[in-house]
Amino acid sequence: MARPTTSSTAIARARPATRRNALPARLSPGLACDTAFRIIARRHLDAVLAQHDSTCRGNPEALHQIRIALTHLRTAIRFFSPMVDDALRPKVWAELKWLNSQLGMVRDLDVAIERVVAESSEELSVIAELRHWDEKRAESHRLLARALQSARYRRLVEQTSTWIESGPWSTRPSKDAIRLRRRSLSDHATAQLTEWEWTLLKKARRLRKLDVEKRHKLRILNKRLTYSIESLEDLFADKSLTKQKSILKQLRKAQRSLGQLNDDARGQTLAASLNRAGPEAGIRFHNRKRAKKLLQIASTAYRKLDKAKPFRSSDLAPNLEPED
Repeated sequence: MARPTTSSTAIARARPATRRNALPARLSPGLACDTAFRIIARRHLDAVLAQHDSTCRGNPEALHQIRIALTHLRTAIRFFSPMVDDALRPKVWAELKWLNSQLGMVRDLDVAIERVVAESSEELSVIAELRHWDEKRAESHRLLARALQSARYRRLVEQTSTWIESGPWSTRPSKDAIRLRRRSLSDHATAQLTEWEWTLLKKARRLRKLDVEKRHKLRILNKRLTYSIESLEDLFADKSLTKQKSILKQLRKAQRSLGQLNDDARGQTLAASLNRAGPEAGIRFHNRKRAKKLLQIASTAYRKLDKAKPFRSSDLAPNLEPED
């Protein structure tokens, strides 16, 4: 009998040993950081698993969603550093990075193909070019499906789930470790988001001078702040929801523009790797007017963000005592 390879198998193997304890359904400002991390990380790991089967079948939207969930999970691990920085974290991080790289190639090709289709007519030359793109996408998806059905992927799920629930970080006896675990989510979130906001806006002031690599790093910082605020949505008091939505609107505008610039750069690289696709394959992703417009949108969003002062402790619901 063939060995099951679906996400349900991975979940079944991971959950019995690692999900013995029930957690609150929602975050609250007074929640202890160790409990908050488990709630957030579980949500995003479950979201990864939920898209597994559809991604294996080649669904582009499922692939997009699994990448978003994976980035959310990796952001949560960064957000709760140094609390979770134990001996196993580098291994967990390396495996999540591996999975992201497997997903990334196919997603980049999906985006590139969408661009080619959107900007082309029914010319025979374009149809021939698309055939090359589709061949590369099919090859990359075969490799991705193999990775998602591998023993390595199943070990990743089990290892990550166990580490989230009961990794060494959760039992370290030092005073600093205990303090970090017991710190209220409100205090930690205020400090971490303020620091990330300051770093993002400082680097964003030089946006127009950044090369492709540094602009990509800025986009990662933008995504990190965006995803963290989204993960902490439960914390915002009713009176601050409008402000929170306004902040996320600017962050998403900047992220979308920087993402399109990054897609263009990746598209040029991918086009160069296509066999017999012709020089027009790369030219399609090089448009100075478009790049200038996208940079302007991102710059405007960051100026508005700078004025808005996104995250302050007063934006949270009334604080509570830390929960065990």
